[in-house]
Amino acid sequence: MRKVVFYHIVSLDGFAFEEDDWFDDGGPELFANIGRVIETQDDIVMGRGTYDYWVGYWPTSDVQPFADFINSTLKHVITSSKPDQEWANTTLVSTPVTDYLTDLKQRPGGDIGLHGSIDLARSLLGARMIDELRLIVAPAVVGKGRRVFEGDVLQKLELLDVTHSPKGTLFLRYRCPSATTTE
Repeated sequence: MRKVVFYHIVSLDGFAFEEDDWFDDGGPELFANIGRVIETQDDIVMGRGTYDYWVGYWPTSDVQPFADFINSTLKHVITSSKPDQEWANTTLVSTPVTDYLTDLKQRPGGDIGLHGSIDLARSLLGARMIDELRLIVAPAVVGKGRRVFEGDVLQKLELLDVTHSPKGTLFLRYRCPSATTTE
């Protein structure tokens, strides 16, 4: 069965990186990490807000390796209405996301990526639909913003890998043993 892999940058105190300047470690380690994550993915699931934000940037971007990946990969956008802008390789999903992902995980293919889309990630974490977390933890205490992990649902994770950059950014990989995937 395919895995859903959530990838996001967070601060040391757990706030999600969105539109701010507190993450400043865009060195070669970050791009190598992104490359390792996306090389196993051939589908992306995202929320409507991420789609609306990204469609204005990624179709004309040359930031590699992500630009070629996101533009050529099938994007499953969870939305109840048609976006204003079209983006190649996009499927709009209006059915319940857990039903849709359960079906998608049964199909042949690689991992299913979830990049950004904090509200969707929270929902899928709560539903135990995320199989793996790939987190970049910046050596910054932000004190404000949106948290990826909220709520009172206990989830114990299994650490699979940890590396770091010279600037102190951590690259963490966790398995979510309580997810719906069996290995």
